[in-house]
Order: sequence, then structure tokens, then C-alpha cells
Amino acid sequence: MPGFFSFSVVLKPVPFLLAALLLTAAQPTQTTSARLIPFHKGDKWGYADQSRRIVLPLRFDEAGPFVQEIAWVRIGSLYGYIDGGGNAVTPVQFGRASTFHHNRATVELNGETFDIDASGNRLATPPEPEPESEFLTQGDLTRQSGKVGFRFTIGQAVVPPLYDEIQENYDGLLFVRQGTKWGVINNKGKLTLPLDYDAIRAVEANGFVHAIVEQQGRFGYLDTDGRLLVAPKYSAAEPFLAAVARVTTPDGRTGYIDSRGREFFE
Repeated sequence: MPGFFSFSVVLKPVPFLLAALLLTAAQPTQTTSARLIPFHKGDKWGYADQSRRIVLPLRFDEAGPFVQEIAWVRIGSLYGYIDGGGNAVTPVQFGRASTFHHNRATVELNGETFDIDASGNRLATPPEPEPESEFLTQGDLTRQSGKVGFRFTIGQAVVPPLYDEIQENYDGLLFVRQGTKWGVINNKGKLTLPLDYDAIRAVEANGFVHAIVEQQGRFGYLDTDGRLLVAPKYSAAEPFLAAVARVTTPDGRTGYIDSRGREFFE
């Protein structure tokens, strides 16, 4: 898997295989559908449409999601980039390659690491720093007898001070903890996900925010309404990029799911 991915705010330290960064300022959750999704069959990868019909042939040893109409692919031990028509944007020559983010991607060539633009040209200017998170934009924390509650600024919803910790998600959700277990409350103050989970993590990637949940060492995804999109069943789960997310099953199979939770691998 290529390196350089940048993500997320951890609400409880867990061993995700992702680099943790501060969550960016409020962004809508991504709900659009990807036009092409990496598809894994046998030992080869290609790309399928929403009907799981193969559009770009199974000729890669690994394939990444299309972001800004560009995707990384691997042949052997080297990476390159293709466009939505399967045409080469760069040669397959990099030792490492990241997904595009803010119109740039990070690559490694001959031991040197640098960024390229969407045409494959090397960039001399450094990327702009990510803005720091602004927490509790939806209201105010309340405290009583060592417990925490929440009062929403918009509407009349009040969460009573019953929790040990409350973290904000920018889709109008609150992640709440009692003891070691986490749950979810929506902006009407209703508990939409019970306090049964070991961790809930808000993850930002390419301007979109999703939440990954953990339960007994397995990972799944939270939907925008605060309920489960995919129940925890994967041994690894990465953020959604361009409406697809990379997952690994407990038996070691790697593939992608779409924003409806459908799997695009055998």
C-alpha cells in the first residue's frame, strides 16, 4: 500500500494503520458515488462501475481510488498514475505514491521524496499547512458532578451530563463515552448508536469527514445519521476517498467498498 496518507483525530488511542492529524474545519460528509471503483479479482486489479461491470481491465498488481480523476496504480514494485480513461498520467516509476489531495500527491523516486501536480509535473512549492481543528462549534459543554453534557446552539436539544467525555463530529453528531465505551448522539440529543464500541474516530481525507468505529478489534463505518453504515467486521479500515474506502478482511483480503457499504472484491 502506498504511503504518505494524512488523516484524522483520534477520540481514543487505537492501533489504526493511519497517520493521525488534526481534523480540519467543518466539512460535509461525502455522499456522492464514485464513477469508477478499484475492483480486485484473483491476483489482478482493475476498475468497475457502480454495476460492478469491469470498465478498465484487470492488469494492475494494485490500484487506488480515483481522486480528482487520477488514481495511483502499481505494477510489480513500482507505482504510477492513470486518468479515468486508463491513460498514463505518469510512467510507472515511483517507489511510493500517495492519493491526490489538494491538487498534489507525494511520490518517491530514486530515494528522493517530492510532490507532483495532476499533470505529473514536479512541484517546488511546499503544501499549505492544514488548518487546526475548531472543536465544539455546535454548542457548549456542560459539567456536573464530574460528568459532561452538551447544549446545542441551534435548536433546543440538551444532552444531560451523564458522560465521561464528549467529542464533536462535523456532521452534527456527538461521540460520547461512558467508562471505556463509546456511542453517538445526533443533533436532536437522541442516542443513535449505543454505548457498545471501543472507539469511534472522525477521519478527514480530501476534504470529507467520515467516522470509523471499532469493536473487539474489528472496524466499520458510521453513516451520516449516526447509525452504522457498515458494522465492525474488517481488520483494517481506511478513510473514504472519492466515495470509496479501502478495507482488509480478517483473512487478509484487501479491496474497496463504496459509500453504500457495497464490497468491490471477491
